[in-house]
Amino acid sequence: MPVALPTPLPTKLNLGCGQFPRDGFLNVDKDAAAQADVRLDLSNPESYRAFPAGHFEVIVMDHVLEHLDDVFGVMAAIHRLLEPGGRLEIRVPHFSRGITPPEHKHGFDVPFPEYLRPGFRGGYIAVPFELVSMRLDYMIQWDLKKEAGVKPWQIAILKVVNRFIGWLANLQPYACSRFWCTWVGGFEQIEFVFRKPASEPGSSSRP
Repeated sequence: MPVALPTPLPTKLNLGCGQFPRDGFLNVDKDAAAQADVRLDLSNPESYRAFPAGHFEVIVMDHVLEHLDDVFGVMAAIHRLLEPGGRLEIRVPHFSRGITPPEHKHGFDVPFPEYLRPGFRGGYIAVPFELVSMRLDYMIQWDLKKEAGVKPWQIAILKVVNRFIGWLANLQPYACSRFWCTWVGGFEQIEFVFRKPASEPGSSSRP
């Protein structure tokens, strides 16, 4: 069944918006309770064909990929939707976090971008993305911590600890993820920011 899209169609896409829609974005989710503009099954890569190819300049996925079975299939579908040079922001749980909800299917780590890099002999999936930045976040979701009973003065201390550990960790994320994240406790989130190449590998076009 065709999906009804708004006109004009925004050039920014928020996939898996849940209760956190973004202003100026087309907010998409499957859940009937979500604050979404469009309902779509994000677990099925074929569903993304409801959107025109090469239309979006920014796509955001906040804590969505860990719920989906076919991560690489979804990455290919998102690649199709982005315009050349478009930006993709992904935030997902780091594998080291201590508490993972049962509906999560995956944890993520620093090697994830390698599968999107042409020339990676360990398993390039033929979906080229350029890594713009990668960041480990020791703590996130302060509002949920308050709901769990953490006191305001404790939140203030945790935020200072979070900034310090985050600064150290992101000096060298690979070393942190491999070694000392097990010493300071799991990191709650890892963020990847990608750019779709302005020209595809093997293309004769110029950026």
